[in-house]
Amino acid sequence: MNTTLERKVAFVSGGSRGIGAAIARRLAADGASVALTYHGNREAAQALVAQIEADGGRALALQSDAADPAALAAAVDAAAAHFGRIDVLVNNAGVFVGGPIDSFALADFERTVAVNLRAVFVASQAALRHMGDGGRIVNIGSTNALRMPFAGGAVYAMSKAALTGLAKGMARDLGPRGITVNNVLPGPVDTDMNPAHTEFGQSLHGLMALPRHGRPAEIAGMVAWLAGPEADFVTGADLAIDGGFSA
Repeated sequence: MNTTLERKVAFVSGGSRGIGAAIARRLAADGASVALTYHGNREAAQALVAQIEADGGRALALQSDAADPAALAAAVDAAAAHFGRIDVLVNNAGVFVGGPIDSFALADFERTVAVNLRAVFVASQAALRHMGDGGRIVNIGSTNALRMPFAGGAVYAMSKAALTGLAKGMARDLGPRGITVNNVLPGPVDTDMNPAHTEFGQSLHGLMALPRHGRPAEIAGMVAWLAGPEADFVTGADLAIDGGFSA
C-alpha cells in the first residue's frame, strides 16, 4: 500500500465488480477507507471487502440500487456514519440498454437516466453533506459521450454526454470549496459487461488507435490520480481513457 490517500474516505457506487471493483481496490491500496455499493451480488461485494481487508485496508459493502434515490442517499449517509466523512465520491454505477430509437421503451429510457445521470446528482448531493473543503467527485462516463459509431446507443450516449454539463456546472459551484468534479470517459474495457472476446468486442478494435480493450486497473489508475493531490488543479474536465476510440 502507498499513502497517497491515507486518512481519506472514498465512496464508490457499483463497486462490487468490473471497473467499480478495480477502483475500490486501487483507492484502498492508496490508503483510503472505501465504502462500495452493490445491487444484487452480495457475495461478490463481501469477497472484495475481505480481499481489501486482507491486504491491510478498510472497506464496507452497502446494498443499494442506484435507481432508488432514497436508498442511494441512505447508503452515502451510512458510509459517512461508519467512517466519519466522505472525501472522495466515485459515481461508477451504470447501465447500458441498447435499441433503435424508434422503438426504445420508455421504461428503459427512464432507468438509463435514473442510473447513469440522476444517481450522480443524488449521490453528489448526499456526499456533499459529509464532504469538507478539498474533496473530490469523479464520475465514470463513457467515450460514447464523444463518439457513437454504431446504431442503438443513442439513449446511453445521451445519458453519458449529460454528465459533461453537470460536471462543469458543479465544478463552478464547488470551486470555492476546493472540491473538484471531473468525468472519466472509458472506452471498451474488458469486463463481464463488455468482454473483449466476443464478436462485438472484437469489432470495436477496428475503431481504435490502440486495437485492444482497456483493463479495469487502467481506469482505476486515472480515478486514483484524480482523487489524489497531483490533480488539485483539474476540475470540470472530461478525461478520455479509450485507446483512441474518440481520436
